[in-house]
Amino acid sequence: MTKHSLPPAIFIMGPTASGKTAAAMHLLESGLPVELISVDSALVFRDMDVGTAKPTREELQRAPHHLIDIIDPTEVYSAAQFRTDARALMDDITARGKVPVLVGGTMLYFNTLEQGIHDLPEADAALREQIHTDALKLGWPAMHERLVALDPITAARLSPNDSQRIERAIEICILAGRPMSAILAEPTQDTLQYNLLKIALLPSDRAVLHQRIETRYDTMLSGGLVEEVKMLREKYPLNLDLPSMRCVGYRQTWEYLDGEIDLKTSREKGIAATRQLAKRQMTWLRGMENLTTLDCLSKDLTQVVSNRCVTQITTK
Repeated sequence: MTKHSLPPAIFIMGPTASGKTAAAMHLLESGLPVELISVDSALVFRDMDVGTAKPTREELQRAPHHLIDIIDPTEVYSAAQFRTDARALMDDITARGKVPVLVGGTMLYFNTLEQGIHDLPEADAALREQIHTDALKLGWPAMHERLVALDPITAARLSPNDSQRIERAIEICILAGRPMSAILAEPTQDTLQYNLLKIALLPSDRAVLHQRIETRYDTMLSGGLVEEVKMLREKYPLNLDLPSMRCVGYRQTWEYLDGEIDLKTSREKGIAATRQLAKRQMTWLRGMENLTTLDCLSKDLTQVVSNRCVTQITTK
Protein backbone atom coordinates (compact mmCIF):
# COMPACT_ATOMS: atom_id res chain seq x y z
CA MET A 1 0.00 0.00 0.00
CA THR A 2 1.44 3.37 -1.05
CA LYS A 3 1.41 6.46 1.11
CA HIS A 4 -1.16 8.20 -1.10
CA SER A 5 -3.56 5.26 -0.96
CA LEU A 6 -3.70 5.53 2.83
CA PRO A 7 -6.39 7.62 4.57
CA PRO A 8 -5.25 11.18 5.43
CA ALA A 9 -4.55 12.53 8.88
CA ILE A 10 -3.03 15.77 10.11
CA PHE A 11 -0.71 16.47 13.04
CA ILE A 12 -0.51 20.07 14.30
CA MET A 13 2.42 20.20 16.71
CA GLY A 14 4.46 22.88 18.41
CA PRO A 15 5.73 24.29 21.69
CA THR A 16 3.43 25.80 24.27
CA ALA A 17 1.94 29.18 23.28
CA SER A 18 2.59 28.59 19.56
CA GLY A 19 -1.06 28.89 18.49
CA LYS A 20 -1.80 25.21 17.85
CA THR A 21 -5.33 25.20 19.25
CA ALA A 22 -6.41 28.32 17.36
CA ALA A 23 -5.07 26.89 14.11
CA ALA A 24 -6.87 23.59 14.60
CA MET A 25 -10.14 25.23 15.60
CA HIS A 26 -9.97 27.41 12.50
CA LEU A 27 -9.93 24.28 10.32
CA LEU A 28 -13.14 23.01 11.89
CA GLU A 29 -14.87 26.39 11.96
CA SER A 30 -13.99 26.89 8.28
CA GLY A 31 -16.29 24.01 7.45
CA LEU A 32 -13.62 21.47 6.56
CA PRO A 33 -14.60 17.82 7.19
CA VAL A 34 -12.33 17.30 10.18
CA GLU A 35 -12.55 16.22 13.81
CA LEU A 36 -10.05 17.29 16.46
CA ILE A 37 -8.17 14.98 18.81
CA SER A 38 -6.23 16.57 21.66
CA VAL A 39 -2.63 15.38 22.07
CA ASP A 40 -1.91 16.90 25.46
CA SER A 41 -1.00 15.06 28.66
CA ALA A 42 -2.42 17.90 30.80
CA LEU A 43 -5.76 18.44 29.06
CA VAL A 44 -6.84 14.89 29.87
CA PHE A 45 -7.45 15.94 33.50
CA ARG A 46 -10.86 17.10 34.67
CA ASP A 47 -11.09 20.33 36.70
CA MET A 48 -7.64 21.47 35.53
CA ASP A 49 -8.70 24.28 33.26
CA VAL A 50 -6.83 27.49 34.06
CA GLY A 51 -3.31 26.15 34.48
CA THR A 52 -3.51 23.96 31.37
CA ALA A 53 -4.87 26.77 29.15
CA LYS A 54 -7.67 24.39 28.27
CA PRO A 55 -10.06 25.64 25.58
CA THR A 56 -13.07 27.26 27.22
CA ARG A 57 -16.45 25.58 27.42
CA GLU A 58 -17.69 27.87 24.66
CA GLU A 59 -14.69 27.04 22.46
CA LEU A 60 -15.22 23.32 22.99
CA GLN A 61 -18.87 23.69 22.05
CA ARG A 62 -17.85 25.36 18.79
CA ALA A 63 -14.94 23.02 18.13
CA PRO A 64 -15.19 19.78 20.13
CA HIS A 65 -11.92 17.97 20.95
CA HIS A 66 -11.65 14.28 21.73
CA LEU A 67 -9.49 13.23 24.75
CA ILE A 68 -10.08 16.31 26.90
CA ASP A 69 -11.46 15.88 30.45
CA ILE A 70 -11.32 12.08 30.42
CA ILE A 71 -9.71 11.27 33.81
CA ASP A 72 -9.48 12.69 37.34
CA PRO A 73 -6.26 14.37 38.54
CA THR A 74 -5.61 11.36 40.78
CA GLU A 75 -5.32 9.04 37.77
CA VAL A 76 -2.50 8.20 35.36
CA TYR A 77 -2.76 8.25 31.57
CA SER A 78 0.10 6.61 29.70
CA ALA A 79 1.40 7.11 26.18
CA ALA A 80 0.36 3.54 25.42
CA GLN A 81 -3.22 4.25 26.53
CA PHE A 82 -3.24 7.44 24.48
CA ARG A 83 -2.17 5.46 21.43
CA THR A 84 -4.95 2.93 21.91
CA ASP A 85 -7.57 5.67 22.36
CA ALA A 86 -6.29 7.88 19.54
CA ARG A 87 -6.08 5.06 17.00
CA ALA A 88 -9.64 3.97 17.77
CA LEU A 89 -10.83 7.56 17.33
CA MET A 90 -8.89 8.01 14.09
CA ASP A 91 -10.37 4.83 12.64
CA ASP A 92 -13.88 5.92 13.63
CA ILE A 93 -13.44 9.44 12.24
CA THR A 94 -12.08 8.06 8.97
CA ALA A 95 -14.93 5.55 8.69
CA ARG A 96 -17.37 8.47 8.90
CA GLY A 97 -15.69 10.19 5.95
CA LYS A 98 -13.82 12.83 7.92
CA VAL A 99 -10.15 13.59 8.50
CA PRO A 100 -8.64 13.30 12.00
CA VAL A 101 -6.63 16.35 13.08
CA LEU A 102 -4.42 15.68 16.09
CA VAL A 103 -3.33 18.84 17.87
CA GLY A 104 -1.14 19.39 20.91
CA GLY A 105 2.30 19.60 22.40
CA THR A 106 2.91 16.22 24.04
CA MET A 107 5.54 14.98 21.61
CA LEU A 108 5.90 11.60 23.29
CA TYR A 109 2.25 10.94 22.47
CA PHE A 110 2.74 11.91 18.83
CA ASN A 111 5.86 9.76 18.57
CA THR A 112 4.21 6.74 20.20
CA LEU A 113 1.15 7.11 17.99
CA GLU A 114 3.14 7.30 14.76
CA GLN A 115 5.97 4.88 15.49
CA GLY A 116 4.27 2.30 17.69
CA ILE A 117 5.21 0.83 21.05
CA HIS A 118 8.79 -0.22 21.67
CA ASP A 119 9.80 -3.27 23.66
CA LEU A 120 10.96 -1.60 26.86
CA PRO A 121 11.92 -3.55 30.00
CA GLU A 122 9.19 -3.98 32.57
CA ALA A 123 9.48 -2.14 35.86
CA ASP A 124 11.81 -3.63 38.44
CA ALA A 125 10.58 -2.86 41.97
CA ALA A 126 13.95 -3.32 43.68
CA LEU A 127 15.82 -1.16 41.17
CA ARG A 128 13.15 1.52 41.27
CA GLU A 129 13.33 1.60 45.06
CA GLN A 130 17.10 2.08 44.85
CA ILE A 131 16.74 4.93 42.37
CA HIS A 132 14.12 6.54 44.59
CA THR A 133 16.38 6.17 47.65
CA ASP A 134 19.25 7.82 45.77
CA ALA A 135 16.94 10.65 44.73
CA LEU A 136 15.92 11.29 48.35
CA LYS A 137 19.59 11.67 49.24
CA LEU A 138 20.80 13.58 46.18
CA GLY A 139 17.71 15.27 44.72
CA TRP A 140 16.16 14.83 41.29
CA PRO A 141 18.44 17.38 39.56
CA ALA A 142 21.40 15.17 40.56
CA MET A 143 19.57 12.12 39.24
CA HIS A 144 18.99 14.03 36.03
CA GLU A 145 22.77 14.48 35.78
CA ARG A 146 23.11 10.73 36.23
CA LEU A 147 20.73 10.28 33.31
CA VAL A 148 22.83 12.70 31.23
CA ALA A 149 25.73 10.26 31.60
CA LEU A 150 23.55 7.26 30.71
CA ASP A 151 21.37 8.75 28.00
CA PRO A 152 22.06 12.40 27.05
CA ILE A 153 19.39 12.42 24.32
CA THR A 154 16.59 11.48 26.71
CA ALA A 155 17.97 13.76 29.43
CA ALA A 156 17.88 16.72 27.04
CA ARG A 157 14.10 16.53 26.75
CA LEU A 158 13.36 16.00 30.46
CA SER A 159 13.15 18.62 33.16
CA PRO A 160 15.63 18.08 36.04
CA ASN A 161 12.59 17.83 38.34
CA ASP A 162 10.56 15.40 36.23
CA SER A 163 10.95 12.64 38.79
CA GLN A 164 8.70 10.01 37.22
CA ARG A 165 10.27 10.15 33.74
CA ILE A 166 13.84 10.44 35.04
CA GLU A 167 13.30 7.42 37.27
CA ARG A 168 11.85 5.36 34.42
CA ALA A 169 14.58 6.40 31.96
CA ILE A 170 17.38 5.47 34.38
CA GLU A 171 15.64 2.18 35.13
CA ILE A 172 15.38 1.34 31.43
CA CYS A 173 19.01 2.25 30.75
CA ILE A 174 20.21 -0.03 33.54
CA LEU A 175 17.89 -2.95 32.75
CA ALA A 176 18.44 -2.80 28.99
CA GLY A 177 22.14 -2.06 29.20
CA ARG A 178 21.81 0.76 26.67
CA PRO A 179 20.14 4.19 26.38
CA MET A 180 16.36 4.38 26.23
CA SER A 181 16.71 6.79 23.29
CA ALA A 182 18.50 4.07 21.30
CA ILE A 183 15.60 1.69 21.86
CA LEU A 184 13.05 4.34 20.90
CA ALA A 185 14.99 5.09 17.71
CA GLU A 186 14.47 1.56 16.46
CA PRO A 187 11.53 0.85 14.13
CA THR A 188 8.51 -0.99 15.44
CA GLN A 189 6.26 -3.40 13.60
CA ASP A 190 3.07 -1.44 14.26
CA THR A 191 3.46 2.00 12.70
CA LEU A 192 0.51 4.27 11.94
CA GLN A 193 -1.09 3.45 8.59
CA TYR A 194 -2.14 6.94 7.54
CA ASN A 195 -0.98 9.47 4.98
CA LEU A 196 0.28 12.06 7.46
CA LEU A 197 0.69 15.78 7.06
CA LYS A 198 2.85 16.77 10.03
CA ILE A 199 2.82 20.51 10.68
CA ALA A 200 5.30 21.95 13.18
CA LEU A 201 4.61 25.47 14.45
CA LEU A 202 8.01 26.87 15.44
CA PRO A 203 9.05 30.46 16.29
CA SER A 204 11.29 32.51 14.03
CA ASP A 205 12.24 34.48 17.16
CA ARG A 206 12.43 32.52 20.39
CA ALA A 207 12.39 35.73 22.47
CA VAL A 208 8.90 36.50 21.17
CA LEU A 209 7.71 33.03 22.15
CA HIS A 210 9.20 33.57 25.61
CA GLN A 211 7.21 36.81 25.93
CA ARG A 212 4.05 34.98 24.88
CA ILE A 213 4.72 32.38 27.56
CA GLU A 214 5.15 35.06 30.22
CA THR A 215 1.96 36.83 29.13
CA ARG A 216 0.00 33.59 29.14
CA TYR A 217 1.27 32.64 32.59
CA ASP A 218 0.18 36.03 33.95
CA THR A 219 -3.21 35.49 32.34
CA MET A 220 -3.48 32.17 34.17
CA LEU A 221 -2.65 33.84 37.48
CA SER A 222 -5.20 36.60 36.94
CA GLY A 223 -7.67 33.97 35.72
CA GLY A 224 -7.57 32.03 38.99
CA LEU A 225 -4.67 29.55 38.90
CA VAL A 226 -4.08 29.79 42.65
CA GLU A 227 -7.77 29.34 43.37
CA GLU A 228 -7.90 26.36 41.01
CA VAL A 229 -5.06 24.57 42.80
CA LYS A 230 -6.73 25.27 46.15
CA MET A 231 -9.93 23.71 44.83
CA LEU A 232 -8.11 20.68 43.46
CA ARG A 233 -6.36 20.04 46.79
CA GLU A 234 -9.70 20.18 48.59
CA LYS A 235 -11.58 18.02 46.09
CA TYR A 236 -9.01 15.28 45.41
CA PRO A 237 -6.41 13.34 47.49
CA LEU A 238 -3.46 14.77 45.57
CA ASN A 239 0.30 14.77 46.07
CA LEU A 240 3.22 16.19 44.12
CA ASP A 241 4.25 12.80 42.75
CA LEU A 242 1.08 12.52 40.64
CA PRO A 243 1.45 13.35 36.93
CA SER A 244 -1.32 15.95 37.21
CA MET A 245 0.56 17.95 39.82
CA ARG A 246 3.78 17.77 37.85
CA CYS A 247 2.13 19.82 35.11
CA VAL A 248 3.80 23.20 34.65
CA GLY A 249 2.31 25.80 36.97
CA TYR A 250 0.67 23.38 39.38
CA ARG A 251 3.79 22.32 41.27
CA GLN A 252 4.93 25.94 41.60
CA THR A 253 1.51 27.04 42.84
CA TRP A 254 1.41 24.12 45.28
CA GLU A 255 4.74 25.29 46.74
CA TYR A 256 3.29 28.78 47.15
CA LEU A 257 0.19 27.45 48.92
CA ASP A 258 2.41 25.43 51.25
CA GLY A 259 4.31 28.60 52.16
CA GLU A 260 7.60 27.35 50.71
CA ILE A 261 7.90 30.31 48.31
CA ASP A 262 6.12 33.63 47.80
CA LEU A 263 3.83 34.33 44.86
CA LYS A 264 6.46 36.31 42.98
CA THR A 265 8.89 33.39 43.15
CA SER A 266 6.14 30.96 42.22
CA ARG A 267 5.41 33.04 39.13
CA GLU A 268 9.08 33.22 38.16
CA LYS A 269 9.54 29.48 38.61
CA GLY A 270 6.38 28.74 36.66
CA ILE A 271 7.46 30.89 33.72
CA ALA A 272 10.95 29.35 33.75
CA ALA A 273 9.47 25.84 33.82
CA THR A 274 7.18 26.69 30.91
CA ARG A 275 10.12 27.97 28.87
CA GLN A 276 11.99 24.75 29.62
CA LEU A 277 8.95 22.79 28.48
CA ALA A 278 8.89 24.72 25.20
CA LYS A 279 12.60 24.01 24.72
CA ARG A 280 12.03 20.27 25.22
CA GLN A 281 9.09 20.32 22.81
CA MET A 282 11.25 21.97 20.14
CA THR A 283 14.01 19.42 20.78
CA TRP A 284 11.52 16.65 20.07
CA LEU A 285 10.39 18.36 16.87
CA ARG A 286 13.94 18.78 15.60
CA GLY A 287 14.30 15.00 15.79
CA MET A 288 11.15 14.27 13.76
CA GLU A 289 11.16 13.58 10.03
CA ASN A 290 8.99 14.83 7.16
CA LEU A 291 7.78 17.96 8.89
CA THR A 292 6.08 20.94 7.30
CA THR A 293 7.51 23.77 9.40
CA LEU A 294 5.62 27.03 9.72
CA ASP A 295 6.46 30.19 11.66
CA CYS A 296 4.11 30.29 14.64
CA LEU A 297 4.68 34.06 14.89
CA SER A 298 3.14 34.67 11.46
CA LYS A 299 0.22 37.11 11.69
CA ASP A 300 -1.89 34.98 9.33
CA LEU A 301 -0.90 31.66 10.89
CA THR A 302 -4.38 30.15 11.01
CA GLN A 303 -4.92 30.78 7.30
CA VAL A 304 -1.45 29.49 6.40
CA VAL A 305 -2.14 26.26 8.31
CA SER A 306 -5.55 25.99 6.69
CA ASN A 307 -4.08 26.38 3.21
CA ARG A 308 -1.60 23.57 3.87
CA CYS A 309 -4.33 21.29 5.19
CA VAL A 310 -6.86 21.84 2.39
CA THR A 311 -4.79 19.92 -0.14
CA GLN A 312 -4.37 17.03 2.29
CA ILE A 313 -8.10 16.95 2.93
CA THR A 314 -9.40 17.44 -0.60
CA THR A 315 -7.13 14.80 -2.17
CA LYS A 316 -8.28 12.02 0.17
